[in-house]
Amino acid sequence: MEKELFGKDFKWGVSTAAFQIEGSCSSDGKGASIWDTFTARKGKVHGGQNAGVACDFYNLYEKDLDIVKALNIPNFRFSIAWSRILPVGKGAVNQKGLDFYNRLIDACLERGIDPWPTLYHWDLPQALEDLGGWTNRDVVEWFSAYADICARNFGDRIGHWMVMNEPMVFTGAGHFLGVHAPGRTGLKNFFPAVHHAVLSMAAGGRILKASQPHAEIGTTFSCSHIEPYSQRSWDVSAANRADVLFNRLLIEPVLGMGYPDKDVSVMKGIRKYMLPGDEEKMAFDFDFIGIQTYTREVIRYSLLTPYLHAKLVKAEKRKVPLTAMKWEVYPEGIYPVIKKYSQYKQIKKIYITENGAAFPDTVTNGTVDDQERLAFIRTSIQELLRAREEGCPAEGYFVWTLTDNFEWAEGYRPRFGLVHVDFETQERRVKSSGKWYRDFLK
Repeated sequence: MEKELFGKDFKWGVSTAAFQIEGSCSSDGKGASIWDTFTARKGKVHGGQNAGVACDFYNLYEKDLDIVKALNIPNFRFSIAWSRILPVGKGAVNQKGLDFYNRLIDACLERGIDPWPTLYHWDLPQALEDLGGWTNRDVVEWFSAYADICARNFGDRIGHWMVMNEPMVFTGAGHFLGVHAPGRTGLKNFFPAVHHAVLSMAAGGRILKASQPHAEIGTTFSCSHIEPYSQRSWDVSAANRADVLFNRLLIEPVLGMGYPDKDVSVMKGIRKYMLPGDEEKMAFDFDFIGIQTYTREVIRYSLLTPYLHAKLVKAEKRKVPLTAMKWEVYPEGIYPVIKKYSQYKQIKKIYITENGAAFPDTVTNGTVDDQERLAFIRTSIQELLRAREEGCPAEGYFVWTLTDNFEWAEGYRPRFGLVHVDFETQERRVKSSGKWYRDFLK
């Protein structure tokens, strides 16, 4: 497999997120985010760990960009920390926050690397959470004002924007299950958070496009290939309902299709939070959609599971190879996911904006020979090529992630990076997977 098979305009890159790498959580005027608060709560993060230092990217960004350059990676995805720009989420702008991202963008361009910023990667300012956060409809206006500030201050050097990262995860894990920040639970929090996230995605898209009409504007969604446990009708129906929740709930209203609540009647509860005119406000014609996929899920019928009557059959119970996240090692899943989203006629272009795997890496004689990750990435790229050859508009691939980092509620235990980080010394070591990607892109 050669890079040339994808064509000269295919976008190759690597993805990161502000809270997971930057550290310096209270430096230079930055305000607290919901993840700063969540990590301080006992029992919420593995080992009681936090992202106070993380990869120290706030101070070491130039060294890390040198690594990106050395790995022949032409596109660098990062996110902007809302509370670094607006410490309390609205009102006065923190000039030192603007200065940091201006330096970061300029440092990318100086190295011939295209910067791909994401406006929101889960780190809502805590001051806004105190006002209801994503459950308060005012968040649409707060987010719009933040998007406008970013567009005006950074847009002159940006060719590709992403509005949000995986809204299904931050609404589901953070506002229904309570296992991610801000730790809210129940449908009373989930439904308004979903609707306000959808409105904000579309609003952010309109603001960025109005400010930078020649830039590509997109947004990203978490996606998993879903299969029924058996071909019995109840398992197939359960898998279809899970697909509504995991893969369709957030993207279809953005595409102008409304919420897919016909197959899962409980989802009609979102309508309680809709106002006249919202159907039109939810939709925006994005230039691209970012797909983020890691594994497949197997679903079976479950009478005792409320609302969906469906449950995941955990990968460890299926006796399949596992990643450090206890996800099935299934790089082939990228192909059916691309095929699925290519069926939406409203989607003009697809970028795989995250794909990768966590494994328990070890340093031996100064090297990290992560053959499992290397094989995962290589197979994923092969399956992406297969989808492209069948006519799917898949036009880019970004590895998650550059460096090992703070993996949310899992702390520092799972390592996804192409580059190993010693979190005690901040020493970086390029892994075998990173060297393979470097040579592939050469």
